[in-house]
Amino acid sequence: MSDLKVLFVSSEVFPYAKTGGLADVSGSLPKALKSLGADVRVITPYYRCISEGRFNIKKHTSRVKHRFSGKIFGFDLLSHDQDGVVTYFVRNDKYFSRKNLYSTSLGDYPDNALRFGFFSKASLVAMEVLDFKPDIVHCNDWQTALIPFFLRFKLPDDPYYSGIKTLFTIHNLAYQGVFSRIFMPGLNIPSAFFSSDSMEFHGKLNFMKAGIRYADKVNTVSRKYAEEILTPEFGCGLDGFLEERIGGISGIPNGVDYNEWDPAKDIFIKANYTPESIDKKQECKKDLMDKLQIDISLDRPVIGYIGRLAHQKGVDLVPGIMKRLKDMNAVLVVLGSGEEEYEKIFKKLAEEYPENMRLSLGMNEELAHKMEAGCDILIMPSRYEPCGLTQMYGIKYGTIPVVRATGGLDDVITDLGENESMGNGFKFSEADTESFFGALKRALLLYGNKVEWTKLMRRAMSYDFSWEHSAKEYIELYRTIRDTGASGQ
Repeated sequence: MSDLKVLFVSSEVFPYAKTGGLADVSGSLPKALKSLGADVRVITPYYRCISEGRFNIKKHTSRVKHRFSGKIFGFDLLSHDQDGVVTYFVRNDKYFSRKNLYSTSLGDYPDNALRFGFFSKASLVAMEVLDFKPDIVHCNDWQTALIPFFLRFKLPDDPYYSGIKTLFTIHNLAYQGVFSRIFMPGLNIPSAFFSSDSMEFHGKLNFMKAGIRYADKVNTVSRKYAEEILTPEFGCGLDGFLEERIGGISGIPNGVDYNEWDPAKDIFIKANYTPESIDKKQECKKDLMDKLQIDISLDRPVIGYIGRLAHQKGVDLVPGIMKRLKDMNAVLVVLGSGEEEYEKIFKKLAEEYPENMRLSLGMNEELAHKMEAGCDILIMPSRYEPCGLTQMYGIKYGTIPVVRATGGLDDVITDLGENESMGNGFKFSEADTESFFGALKRALLLYGNKVEWTKLMRRAMSYDFSWEHSAKEYIELYRTIRDTGASGQ
């Protein structure tokens, strides 16, 4: 059993609010940590989508104010127990009762600096209100990155906050929380910290830099990505800054919550199945085709894409292969939303190839599960991918990933052509159409050999990417942070 007390701070947590993989991690990692004996509490904003959801959320404390809050608005603190893990919600309708979490179709909310600066302060205040003094505050991405700074420079003389250590996890370095310096007074950040060795970044205020600079330890979500972000190609302008912390950055791979993602017990799919009953996957395929109103023979290969429609995800490589997919009698199913440019491109593709493509814009948890079970192949042509969860879900469902060899995709997927006995998917190296289609064509050709394809599906399903191993690594990292001095300055 662990003797650790951890406050896990995240801007989104499944099942309450979700835009991507951060929510899945924030919903499942705390449960895995609790199973190892850690006393873990989670805190997140109380968004409109949560208030509209069917959760039995209880009010804990009303109109919290605190000497540290200064002139910021007060907040309500609410709570909910999910699978033994208590999540607290910071309610401030001025900042969080909005249609979306971070942005509209016109772009990011212009006051995001104040919104998440407020959330960071409120998370710290909540500790004292709840009388929960953690050993570690686990901060996730730029939305929580001011917490290490506030603990170190705004609260060091407050006895309640003394001795609390921080871990800052980078889930995606490309999203850094970069704002005008005019927000600094409102965030109570002295101008002295607007320097190149602190929070300044090309004349702007950079939240991510604050987390990297002032957290006791920094980590990211796969071993490969921990190496990649130290290079100019993947460092997003912070590779040199990260190099200064070379001894303090580790990569701990994300895991999968198999209570949510397992074809043997998935509540969203037509038929549950295991490697021994893999023929039932065809029922899931038929169900998916019926739902999407695609009238095809089940022998035809169905390719799925689940994720953001963004340049990072390599979706610009898809239009160049559509004619060849049609020629190979394949069907492409796309679920996601993102940059307006790509949404328009995919709408046009769906109109141009009505017999070979379906597009569903937005996030749809049920459809995502049906696609993981009902597709034959998943594509993830990402230019970079810190970890990725879709490929881990895919192999659990016997849905074979075709991925670019980057970040967590490279860590998880073993190319069948490179290792026939261990292969669980197909990889390509260059982010271009020909390399992408070359790997996808290898998968499609093997799909035609049902005996070999079934062997590949069963082998893929045997891989275990549960949180058990990674949660133990986090426990050890927490202990190291707790028992040693701060590494930031």
